[in-house]
Amino acid sequence: MDENAGVTIGVLADAAGVNVETIRFYQRKGLMPEPEKPYGSIRRYGDADLARVRFIKSAQRLGFSLDEVGDLLKLEDGTRCGEARQLAEHKLADVRRKLSDLQRIESVLSDLVARCSAVRGRVNCPLIASLQEAK
Repeated sequence: MDENAGVTIGVLADAAGVNVETIRFYQRKGLMPEPEKPYGSIRRYGDADLARVRFIKSAQRLGFSLDEVGDLLKLEDGTRCGEARQLAEHKLADVRRKLSDLQRIESVLSDLVARCSAVRGRVNCPLIASLQEAK
């Protein structure tokens, strides 16, 4: 993209691999600035806007929420690595908690599926019974 000429929001969205409404949503959330609209013309976006959308999408792929992305964007100049590391450490701890929960869920479901396979012909399904007994 050419920073001097600028492009429309549609071209920006295509270049970033997102929908136009995604760009507008990011603007409403304060993650992206909305460029000035010259009288009688349309807003134009440049390379910095494309880089910002790509930054947001990359952070989301790592599991950061949009609020967390906002915090990261405040550090995007790269000079406060310690603060960025703290945000990443917090996200890593969250991911590890989720993995632990998923492993527990996988274990319970695996056991229930095995119990369902072992009780052919019984009226009460072990899976349904365990869900009914859950508190």
